[in-house]
Amino acid sequence: MNKEEQQKEKQGKKARPFQDWQMPDTYVIIFFVVAMAALLTYLVPVGQFDVTEVTYIQDGTENSREVLDPDTFQLIKNEEGEAVREGIRLFEPFGGVGFLNYAFEGLVSGSKWGTAVGIIAFILVIGGAFGIILRTGAVENAILAMIKRTKGMESLSIPIIFFFFSLGGAVFGMGEEAIPFAMILVPLMIAMGYDAITGICITYVATQIGFATSWMNPFSLAVAQGVSGIPVLSGAGFRIALWAFFTALGIAYTYRYAQGIRKDPTKSLSYESDAYYRNDFEGRKDIEVTFGLGDALVLFTIFAGVVWVVWGVMQHAYYIPEIATQFFVMGLVAGIIGVVFRLNDMRVNDIAISFRNGAKDLVGAAMVVGMAQGIILVLGGTDPTAGTVLNTILHYAGNAVGSLPPAVSAWIMFVFQSVFNFFVVSGSGQAALVMPLMAPLADIVGVSRQVAVLAFQLGDGFTNLIVPTSGCLMGVLGVAKLDWYQWFRFQIKFQIILFVLASLAMVLAVMIGFN
Repeated sequence: MNKEEQQKEKQGKKARPFQDWQMPDTYVIIFFVVAMAALLTYLVPVGQFDVTEVTYIQDGTENSREVLDPDTFQLIKNEEGEAVREGIRLFEPFGGVGFLNYAFEGLVSGSKWGTAVGIIAFILVIGGAFGIILRTGAVENAILAMIKRTKGMESLSIPIIFFFFSLGGAVFGMGEEAIPFAMILVPLMIAMGYDAITGICITYVATQIGFATSWMNPFSLAVAQGVSGIPVLSGAGFRIALWAFFTALGIAYTYRYAQGIRKDPTKSLSYESDAYYRNDFEGRKDIEVTFGLGDALVLFTIFAGVVWVVWGVMQHAYYIPEIATQFFVMGLVAGIIGVVFRLNDMRVNDIAISFRNGAKDLVGAAMVVGMAQGIILVLGGTDPTAGTVLNTILHYAGNAVGSLPPAVSAWIMFVFQSVFNFFVVSGSGQAALVMPLMAPLADIVGVSRQVAVLAFQLGDGFTNLIVPTSGCLMGVLGVAKLDWYQWFRFQIKFQIILFVLASLAMVLAVMIGFN
């Protein structure tokens, strides 16, 4: 062996440990975050607020909501007058929250109206319903037929779909609804030569860009403005301009990325996981597609179901329980059509089997939602009247803003909202927690309350695109068969762009006196 070969062998041995290294699984990442949260309970004293009721007018109707009173914060003290640091126990019996209880307690926390148990049930029911729909083969036949008829025009679908999903996020706070749409559009993008990441961008990413820049979202913007004591749904002009800008940015970024992937699909971070869908389409590429009456009826069922969902959300404020049931009905009707028309040789038992298999495919995503909720539970939960570490963090972070110049204070508000969204992903929940604190702080530092609401919007909406505590994000990633770390590697570049531009938007809002 010559010197050159010996040198190569030495380099290979040195490189091997790095080649064998793997990024920790999402479950592992969450475990270590929970461990850090547990450590904070030993370092940070617990505090609490009193609550007060505020009322606001929305669409001519008076609404009320309990919010914290920022002037009532106090640290919990023991008999010696010392601030209490509770320090979470390793294990807590009788339904308590200990460090090792985080997985179970996170899975069963909340209510059917939100995180975690509601979103977990939503993900599983949606997965089951689309398991039935996909079992009929109608969606696959429609995709293949459409690809053959629109040869050469596939790229037009990206800006069009992105635009409408962003509009949905802006108009009625579309978020969870992106999960079932991703079940159709992710395979469609892969079949067109793109990848699952493109499918996530035109659905979930688009909704959150719309959500972050909305001028009429009743679930977060209206609540935040009502709590802040400013006219509900005011300041629409500036927000519409932001929506148009960020939507155009998202379309351009996604389109450029997608065209690069189409030229060389192996460059995609999701190339290996996309094989789940890609191989199926490759195997049927040369088969003559038959699209009959049964297939058409299944597609009509999907279309009618989507119209029903949009109508329910906009007219009656339907949320997780209603939407889950609507999609369940959609899947059931599609299954019956499949049996009657013998689509894909379907029989009655196949409805049950495909529902079970569809739900099974999303169990991993549902588990992540529950485990991520365990982080918040370890920090004491989101009740402002309870003595928690989270309340103390909220109080001192808010007060730190008060001594800075107006533009810097506004930017710090945005940064704080971005970080706090890791712990409280719910838009309306975060508004009720932080806006009673941020609104009076805005008065103190010399910026308008409208600017404080904008900081909440941008910080909440944009970080939904990357935080693993977002049930919606994890649900969409589950549909796409994509691990969170793979998504992080793709999204982090766009996330930095969004952060920088949102920061400039905050400074601009202060400069023009946005009110």
